[in-house]
Amino acid sequence: MWSYHSGMTEYRLTPLAQSLPATVPFVGPETQERAQGRGFVARLGANENVFGPSPAAIEAIAQADHWMYGDPESFELRQALAQRLGVSMEHIVVGEGIDGLLSYLVRLFVGDGDAVVTSDGAYPTFNYHVAGFGGVLHKVPYSADHEDPLALFAKAAEVDAKLVYLANPDNPMGSWHEGAALTAALAHLPQGTLLVLDEAYIETAPAGTSPEVPLDDPRLIRLRTFSKAYGLAGARVGYAIGAPELITAFHKVRNHFGMNRSAQAGALAALGDQGWLGHVQHQVADARDRIAQIARNNGLVPLPSAANFVAVDCGRDGAFAKAVLDGLLARGIFVRMPFVAPQNRCIRISCGTTEQLDAFAAALPAALSDAIKS
Repeated sequence: MWSYHSGMTEYRLTPLAQSLPATVPFVGPETQERAQGRGFVARLGANENVFGPSPAAIEAIAQADHWMYGDPESFELRQALAQRLGVSMEHIVVGEGIDGLLSYLVRLFVGDGDAVVTSDGAYPTFNYHVAGFGGVLHKVPYSADHEDPLALFAKAAEVDAKLVYLANPDNPMGSWHEGAALTAALAHLPQGTLLVLDEAYIETAPAGTSPEVPLDDPRLIRLRTFSKAYGLAGARVGYAIGAPELITAFHKVRNHFGMNRSAQAGALAALGDQGWLGHVQHQVADARDRIAQIARNNGLVPLPSAANFVAVDCGRDGAFAKAVLDGLLARGIFVRMPFVAPQNRCIRISCGTTEQLDAFAAALPAALSDAIKS
């Protein structure tokens, strides 16, 4: 029966749900535009691929039979991915972006009080899912703006963690480890702990960035996406690669009709157009160089990046970087910044078109001047 409290309906939420804040990890640019009452001149904060998806993907989405549900097995997409990766379809599960797959993975492994390890300041959506299922997060600091695999694995051993999260390349810093280094570090992963390896930016990274172990190595699960280099962030298509026994477990909890038909068709066509992927990779590399030059022209230090963005060291503390960010937002340039010190001395600029980066270059000097005066 319903009960009422202070004139409002009192819903019978679980104690865990009652304890959680009604917030999301990121405030979307659309929310900020509505608050400002105007649109952004340059959308350079969400790490989207502004160069867009393959024309073949756009056509496939347009021609999809939208009246039909998507294939709950994502059979054709998994088949194509398996062929490209040299594994069987049983090694792959498709989901609603990496975020959706993270939710399923945490649901499978994490119950009330279970330990999970991540880096302090790493991708916050993973933390959001862990909190949502009652897990306990243990964090280690970055080392020289890189996530620290050995520190992560040592903490996992200390707290008997079920999962340890590592992004390579990293968001928000753009740093990366060579695959050989991660392969060596895996020798220190505690038995019974699963490495959640987020490879969202693997297509924009140097060759050899992914660890040199079989894709069905039971110690880890790799998460990849069509949102970045393939330009389909709006379609929400991600996939996980792992041992068949682990991949099968996803079917216990996943939303079997979560993948819409047009997204499946678009991802399949995008995967088939590797020429377009190469074209985008060149554009991303050029845009990283341009962002770095703009930063240097203004006395700032761009950090090396293997992602589709560049973290720019503003040279002071987080308060100063936030003032620079606010100055850019006030001038219509949407960017973001890391949340945790000392990485929050930086602002993060997504790769953009020539016009967008021209707008960023024009706005940055005044934003810096205002920040210095404040």
